[in-house]
Amino acid sequence: MHVILSAILLALAILDLVLGTSFLVDPASAASDFGLTIASTHGESTLRGDMTAFFYVTALSLAWGAWKRRGEVLLPALGLFGIAFIGRFINVVAQGPYEGWMVPMAVEGFHCIVIIIAIRAWGSGQAAAA
Repeated sequence: MHVILSAILLALAILDLVLGTSFLVDPASAASDFGLTIASTHGESTLRGDMTAFFYVTALSLAWGAWKRRGEVLLPALGLFGIAFIGRFINVVAQGPYEGWMVPMAVEGFHCIVIIIAIRAWGSGQAAAA
């Protein structure tokens, strides 16, 4: 189970690293995949910095947590994706569903579920036996 959890977390880390890199290298294209448009250089800079940070911090947290099998290392990723999921949920409730709303929520929800399972399996401060 620990090896499978580590593999899933590493796969999610790679996905997040790819997404973060896409915002760093080509924010306009990455933004369009998220339903965003860039209105100014300020907006492009914001997407390049903030979205790259969001995904890179998550990827680092997931990869480090999976490598060390330490649940507390996963808390930053859980916080980021948990808040993103809650924000999208509030939007769906307040504004109603839109085309394609389930996919990002499913990705965020999956991240949260896997992270919570890993935290429960590995606890904090203790490396799990393989």
